[in-house]
Amino acid sequence: MHYEGDFSPPAGRFAVVAARFNALVVDQLLAGVLDAFTRHGIPADRVDVVRVPGSFEIPVVAQHLGKGGKYAAVVCLGCIIRGDTDHYDHVAGSATSGILNAGLSSGVPVVFGVLTCDTLEQALHRAGAKAGNKGFEAAVTAVEMVNLMAKLK
Repeated sequence: MHYEGDFSPPAGRFAVVAARFNALVVDQLLAGVLDAFTRHGIPADRVDVVRVPGSFEIPVVAQHLGKGGKYAAVVCLGCIIRGDTDHYDHVAGSATSGILNAGLSSGVPVVFGVLTCDTLEQALHRAGAKAGNKGFEAAVTAVEMVNLMAKLK
């Protein structure tokens, strides 16, 4: 048998965990998520947005939401821009592994929508200016994964 998710309107509620740090970029990613959900038949009243201080704080909230049994999927949004210190490497690595672990430990699709960029310009391009909106793509991934998980039950 072959299983694959699709893009039909999925059942359930969705959560978005969005960092406030680098809000100029993250707010554009969030707009992309909400647009994608609407286009895929998920009304705004089935989407809860939770704001956290920064990308480092995303995983604990994503895990909490995933384990709570209320959400079909959790989309994680943040923006980490490289600076002159090792801080970027620590935050990017921790956010990445933490978001992965949130999905694994909860059994709910937890989608990685955190940009890791060298410059603000790169981040803005990936948030809709030139390279598409990675928030939109993360929401589409969530839709596909929810539909796949339903087929696997």
